[in-house]
Amino acid sequence: MAEVEPLLKARGLVKVFKTGGGVFGGGSAELRAVDGVDLDVWRGETLGIVGESGCGKTTLGRLLLRLLEPTAGSVEFDGQQLTGLSRRQLRPFRRRMQVVFQDPYASLNPRMKVGRIIAEGMEFHGLASGAELRTQVLELMERVGLGADAWDRYPHEFSGGQRQRICIARALAVKPELVVADEPVSALDVSIQAQILNLLGELQQEFGLTFVFISHDLRVVEHFSHRVAVMYLGRVVETAPSRDIYERPLHPYTAALLSAVPRVDAKARTQRVVLKGDVPSPISPPGGCPFHPRCPVAEARCSSEVPQLLPRGDERSVACLLV
Repeated sequence: MAEVEPLLKARGLVKVFKTGGGVFGGGSAELRAVDGVDLDVWRGETLGIVGESGCGKTTLGRLLLRLLEPTAGSVEFDGQQLTGLSRRQLRPFRRRMQVVFQDPYASLNPRMKVGRIIAEGMEFHGLASGAELRTQVLELMERVGLGADAWDRYPHEFSGGQRQRICIARALAVKPELVVADEPVSALDVSIQAQILNLLGELQQEFGLTFVFISHDLRVVEHFSHRVAVMYLGRVVETAPSRDIYERPLHPYTAALLSAVPRVDAKARTQRVVLKGDVPSPISPPGGCPFHPRCPVAEARCSSEVPQLLPRGDERSVACLLV
């Protein structure tokens, strides 16, 4: 990369949620949803974040946007520290950093018409008003595949794919530089998924967008991402360019995930790696390497030594004692 500094940089991010109590009482416990994540996102790229459900992907995405306050660690955007800023101080960054959520219906105000939903952010940030505002919104609606008649309709009148197009238009209306897309196609039919992914790719090229693309579907991430970060139990265990990670995974967990992905090309198929046991609870994670209880190649030291995410060649990092 030609950039001296990444557009978005996270260092030592931790998010701990307090749990416990309940109807039968009992003491509280700590759930470490994100546990010491370092991450760089370069301008113009798509960084895919993958992992099993509950690994902390969504929490990490919200920490990057300061929608959640980190328990520890820092986030920088375009060289400026976001951690510790007040809501007022964060306001200029809100325009430059947008999000597309998994459930388009839940993230849209059912009482607002689509035109107003898309225009709201533009008005708030003073980007347009009056006739110019309407013109820009209509152009954006057209660009994402919505007709002009959508202006006076409500979200419930649209299909799931159309609602996601509305969410994409709303995010782009304020001219962001970074978009965090959190499982943006997982609730859609396969044919509609392809349409939305192609639209996102076109918009990235057209507007020079940077994406953090969160998904549990490795096929989708492979199609859309330039680089991939694999998460397990709140930690990033491997990062690499998309082609490298799919052709030659280094971490045993990454290899197991990829072995479960169906492949049309017989030459690309790999022997299925079946992991033993379930994902440990983030309330009481195992000592040492968090993956060692399920790892097919774990050694004795893996239960006591914590692997760090270290460089393994150009643009690649792995957190494994055996690599």
